[in-house]
This record gives sequence, C-alpha cells and structure tokens, in this order.
Amino acid sequence: MRHVNAIIQWLSKRDRIAVAAMRIAIAIVFLWIGWLKFFPYEADSISPFVANNPVMSHFYRHPDQYKAHLTREGELIPAQRQWQQLNNTYKYSSGLGVVEMSIGFLVLSAFVSDLMGAIGAVLALLTPVVTLSFLVTTPEAWVPALGDAQHGFPYLSGAGRLVLKDVMLLAGALVVLVDSARAISLRPNSVVDQQKALKSVRPIGDASFS
Repeated sequence: MRHVNAIIQWLSKRDRIAVAAMRIAIAIVFLWIGWLKFFPYEADSISPFVANNPVMSHFYRHPDQYKAHLTREGELIPAQRQWQQLNNTYKYSSGLGVVEMSIGFLVLSAFVSDLMGAIGAVLALLTPVVTLSFLVTTPEAWVPALGDAQHGFPYLSGAGRLVLKDVMLLAGALVVLVDSARAISLRPNSVVDQQKALKSVRPIGDASFS
C-alpha cells in the first residue's frame, strides 16, 4: 500500500506532463488525418459526411449522386475516380486537409506561444462539434435495416463509431484550452492584470487631502 500511495503522490504532481501529452496527441490526430485528406481514398471515404451536411454539401457539384460512386478503401475504379474529380471531392478534401494541419500546428505552437496555442485549442474544440453533427445528418452513421434486428438508433455503424470518438477530442481540446487560458492570465501585463490595475486606481476627484 505504501508503494501505491507513493505512485499516486507522484502522479498527482504530473499534471503539466498530462496536459502536454494531451496537446501532442491532439496535434498528431489533426496533422496525420489532415495529411491523409490529400489522398483520393480518404477524400472518397468522407464523401457521405460531406454530401449529407446542409452546409458542406454546397462544395460538391452533385452531392445527391454520391451513393452511386462510393468505393471501398484500397479499391481503384477509374470511372468512379473521374466522377469524384468532377464532383470537386478531391479539391474540397485538400482544402480541408490544409485547415486540419493548420489546427495541428497551432495546437503545438502552445509550447512557444500561449496565445497561438489558445487559438489552436479553440479551433480544435470547434472541429468535433461539427463532426459530431454528422451523427444527425449522415444516414451511413447508423446500421442500415438489412434484415438484422439491430439497426438505426442507437446502433452505430463503423462510420458512426468513428465519429463518436470525437467526444474524447472535444474533452481534450477543452482541457488544453483551459490550460492556455490559465497561462495567458498568469503572464505579466495580461488583460486580467490590466483590468485589476484599472480597478485599483481611484479617480482623481476622489483623492483626499489633509
């Protein structure tokens, strides 16, 4: 029991390491997945999410036709690849990749700039808010009714289970955002310090003379 208590005491003082690890983990996700967005197979795989989203679907030329042109990962069908090209699937995915990689670098920048890190944390927090909305807009997020008793809500498909994991990303981004905000507030001449200084200064008319 003494050794267990010693380990607990040691872990209780490693919050800075834990936050740094969370920050690095979030950056890895955004950088790696963002990089994959430049490849056709990844662009094809996100097409159901994009095509069914009321906002993102406007970036596709024919969002209502995506089901007829879906391919499996690792599968190459030239005709489908050409259709995706004309549908603007790959250009949109590349643009999304730039955004995601930028967020990853901003999250990492917290190690040199608290403000830039906070901006990255805000963007990392907003991203899963958008992706989790796919559970509402994307039919492929749920098991289809093909004969089995388990289909529809709450039975998540493979795509839906992948999206649900963004709940952890949401919580992690909140942790690093709070950490960045704390670091900014503790800096000399921060906005918080300036507000405190203004409150401590009495108006000239209130000065008393003996």
